[in-house]
Amino acid sequence: MGATPPDPARPPAERPTTGDGPTPDDAHRASPGGAPGRAPADDGRAGPAGVVAALVGFVGSVTVVLAGLRAVGADADQAASGVLLLSLALGVVGAGLAWRTRLPLSVAWSTPGAALLVAAGEPSGGFAAAVGAFVVCGVLLAAAGLWDALTRAVIAIPVPLAAAMTAGILLPVCFGPARAVAELPAQALPVIAVWGLLMLVARRLAVPGALVALVVVVAVSGDLQLGPASGLWPRPEVVAPRFEVGAIVGIAIPLFLVTMASQNVAGIGVLASFGYRTPVRPVLLSTGVGSTVAAFFGGHAINLAAISAALVAGPDAGPHERRWFAAFTAGLTYLLLGLLAGVVVAFVAAAPPVLVEAVAGLALLGALESSLGSALNEADHRPAAVATIVVAASGVSTLGIGGAFWGLVTGLVVHLVRRERARRTTTA
Repeated sequence: MGATPPDPARPPAERPTTGDGPTPDDAHRASPGGAPGRAPADDGRAGPAGVVAALVGFVGSVTVVLAGLRAVGADADQAASGVLLLSLALGVVGAGLAWRTRLPLSVAWSTPGAALLVAAGEPSGGFAAAVGAFVVCGVLLAAAGLWDALTRAVIAIPVPLAAAMTAGILLPVCFGPARAVAELPAQALPVIAVWGLLMLVARRLAVPGALVALVVVVAVSGDLQLGPASGLWPRPEVVAPRFEVGAIVGIAIPLFLVTMASQNVAGIGVLASFGYRTPVRPVLLSTGVGSTVAAFFGGHAINLAAISAALVAGPDAGPHERRWFAAFTAGLTYLLLGLLAGVVVAFVAAAPPVLVEAVAGLALLGALESSLGSALNEADHRPAAVATIVVAASGVSTLGIGGAFWGLVTGLVVHLVRRERARRTTTA
């Protein structure tokens, strides 16, 4: 799930490591309240917390992922395959990282990255070209784990501009609820009402509740026809990638940047806020490899969880030294949730597209709010951030390259011009 990247200038104690990170024993020794070399008894909260985190992460954003995959040319079977392989990758990588490090390292698919696909649309070369871009993104993520300079280059992008690019990507998708109310008010308003009510009383359940409301609304309207049960079982489908320059520049590079800045860097910050030091190299390498494998089956990208990380790393997941088990349980739960991919795709295909887009928009409103706040918080960066948002959200495509890339380029140009002008004014 999406979040805004923390300031890379945070205190040194919270900076991510680029090596293999602390061993499990180091983690126990450094953790408050834990005896050296001994973990406290499990109080039974870690397992349920992991299940809840996986359910919230899956149900709360699966509509965004499906919308993104369909937008770049996937058919129903390819979209189901993509969700299935992403879920399997989340399960294997997430459970593996938690078990190996004894840290609550939860993994999620790139929800802002899926929103980017919605904005990008189908590239020249169709879904095969999009898959080629996914492969390149996965390789870049893995390379960031092996090559520290690549990670430093991403972190060197001013935080407000990275947040502005994310906001520009999310903004058009977040128009979905308003469009749904205009086109299908009788069906859209109950869904939005359920979301609004749950935002007041149980915020984490708001988007899953809206999805359940959508199922009820579509079923009551008589539009819910899922077809034979045999067609609801997801099957992995290999997609031969095509490597097109336009798709690589317009999809792969922005997908890599938004996944790093809005997810991985943000996730490191969330874990640091709960007292955990993230072993960056194994996290990036394993999620990069997982993304690359999933790409050949239609999946776009996985990464360190950001918002949902708080569910497995926070106090609700039990004693500090046992919270790794919540992340481990979340990984196992994702393995099971992947089996629902066929059902979810069949439902999305049966439901009115504008209602599905409405739920996707509701799912991203929190990430949009956070991104806009970070993008516009600093007055010095505000003009460049506004330029980035406007271009990224415009949907323009030049030379076969989408608006997210041009938005970041525009923002960097404005930033550099203003910095040079300020330097000349100072020296004059």
